[in-house]
Formats: sequence, structure tokens, C-alpha cells
Amino acid sequence: MRPIILFLFAFLFLSSKGGEAVLAGPFFLLALISGIFTFISYKTSEFGITNRRVLIKVGFIRRKSLEIFLTHVEGIFVKQGILGRILNYGTIIVNGTGGTKTPFHNIRAPLEFRKKVQEQIEAMKK
Repeated sequence: MRPIILFLFAFLFLSSKGGEAVLAGPFFLLALISGIFTFISYKTSEFGITNRRVLIKVGFIRRKSLEIFLTHVEGIFVKQGILGRILNYGTIIVNGTGGTKTPFHNIRAPLEFRKKVQEQIEAMKK
């Protein structure tokens, strides 16, 4: 969302008739740089569920990762705002044994990920 908002500000400054049009250039540049970083983060994020573990790796330069055994997962919580519900993204919070709560923000299709983890946990119990 950040690149889109910056782009909209740049467009508003560009369409103004006063001296604010000069500000459009820096906002376009910020939107472009932010868009590139967002795209790289999106492409380098990995989510996996095996018959034994949940694996999550997010980020490129600042890497955040989680590897937790399915037997140690107490719950997966999903937080979505109105825009997240519309655009199908949200925050996943993995709650592990021992009170570990690890949030991962701006994750695509978080409800689907939670469903897959729950299905794998149920399959382990059989």
C-alpha cells in the first residue's frame, strides 16, 4: 500500500497548478523505490507446511524466519482490517508452546495459510 499512496501523492502534486508540482518528482522516486523493495520482499517470502513443520521466511535484507514443529503449534491467529479483507492480506501470528507469539505482517491469503496448517495438524492426529 505504501507505494500506491506515495504514487497518489505524487500524482496530486503533479496535477496541482501551484509550486507544489515540483514535489511530484521526489514522491514518484519514493514510490518507485518503495515499490521495488515491496516487490523484492514479496518475491523472497517463503511459506511452507510439511507433515512435521511450519516454515515461514519473510524479507530479503532483514530476514525474519520461523520453523516450528506442528506438535508445538498451539494456534495460528489472523488479523485483517477492512482493506486486508478486500485485498486478501493480513497478519499471521503463530502461537507456539511456551507462549511464543511470532507475527508476520502483510501476508497474502492468511486465512488459506491458517487452513492448510490446521489440515496438516489434523492429518497428524490420525
